[in-house]
Amino acid sequence: MSPAAPVVGVGGVVVRDGRVLLIRRGKAPLYGRWVVPGGTVELGETLEEALVREMEEETSLRVEPIEVLTVFDRIERDGERVVYHYVIVDYLCRWLSGEAKAGSDALDAAWATPEQLAGYDLPPKALEVVQDAFRRGAGL
Repeated sequence: MSPAAPVVGVGGVVVRDGRVLLIRRGKAPLYGRWVVPGGTVELGETLEEALVREMEEETSLRVEPIEVLTVFDRIERDGERVVYHYVIVDYLCRWLSGEAKAGSDALDAAWATPEQLAGYDLPPKALEVVQDAFRRGAGL
């Protein structure tokens, strides 16, 4: 059965000491792939509240959203049928506290330099947003 409506998701791109935080997904979609950490917005939450909650649940980090990096659709189809449809808002975030470790929906967490990104085989949109964050987040 197809979903009745798109789901809103948020992602947090944290650049710290010249490295970006990535997680390896522990559930579908993109199971096992390295991506930007984040999750879905719950009813009654603002985008920023959801981002702060999801980042702490998934990475054990406390972060502050700084600016929106991108908004995009992730749609998976099986023929004509829509399997899932997420509208994702990715934020550049400032690290406040905590040590990164895989939580809730993550299998692993890692800090990567720009030179190491190729080894993580990020989905194209994740790579694009991470590269943009490195350009914008140099001073964070």
